Amino acid sequence: MDLNSALQKHTAWKHKFLTSLRSNEKLDVPSISKDTICELGNWLNGKGRKLYAKYDSYARCVVDHAAFHVEAGRIATAANANRLPEAQRLIAPGSTFDTLSKKVSLLIVELKNEAGIEEDGGKFVADFPPTTK
Repeated sequence: MDLNSALQKHTAWKHKFLTSLRSNEKLDVPSISKDTICELGNWLNGKGRKLYAKYDSYARCVVDHAAFHVEAGRIATAANANRLPEAQRLIAPGSTFDTLSKKVSLLIVELKNEAGIEEDGGKFVADFPPTTK
């Protein structure tokens, strides 16, 4: 699992929402709302759980990642209903979505540090047992 790649995909959601608002592209609300479908969520609820569940940063990341997807679902719902001011407010700097996005990113870095996840070619590769600290 390349955690850097997964984080980049998560941070790209804001751009995807803004593009959708401009183009009236319909978003898949059920998929966006579910925290186990994206690459990071799949890993957090699968292999990541097996390897890193004992770490506090892992548990907080799971909770905040799930909340991020709930909020993303709210944005997608507003965008699909053409409620543009609401959708824009929900993705604005300082919004719950913005805060959760930043928190998940920080928690991934914290998990990397707490569990001793090593970089491999500039990637945080987290599919191996944690190092003992």
